Amino acid sequence: MPRVHPTPVFDAIKAAGPTRADAVMRISTIARLMDSAVTIPGTNRTVGIDAVLGLVPVVGDLVSAALSSYIIWEARQLGLPAWKIARMVGNVAVDTAIGAVPFVGDLFDVAFKANMRNLRIVVDHLEGTGQMRPQVIDGEAVRLDERRR
Repeated sequence: MPRVHPTPVFDAIKAAGPTRADAVMRISTIARLMDSAVTIPGTNRTVGIDAVLGLVPVVGDLVSAALSSYIIWEARQLGLPAWKIARMVGNVAVDTAIGAVPFVGDLFDVAFKANMRNLRIVVDHLEGTGQMRPQVIDGEAVRLDERRR
């Protein structure tokens, strides 16, 4: 009985594997979890686990940088140009360096939101190159109860 070589099967699985939309969803989920998971009561400001991890000296900032690096890895897999990847690395480096300063760094983490900035870089690139449809609908919005008949 001849053996069937599994390569075509694996190639088909790889080709049908995760899509660009899946990658953007993963990046979006991590960015929101890291930077804006919870709204601070009484304000419209949000914080994520990046700010909480920053409360743990040194180790927390390193864990945060490692999680943020995943977004950069995904962006590289999506084919973003080197200069945009460098900009994303810069965002994480600034967030990690200033975030390491006690107290001031924690406040900076709440305001800077490096992961959301990096998400914006990825989405803008994909929309600008036509690899993803814009999430904004052009046109005029009309409330249903205000329609003229």
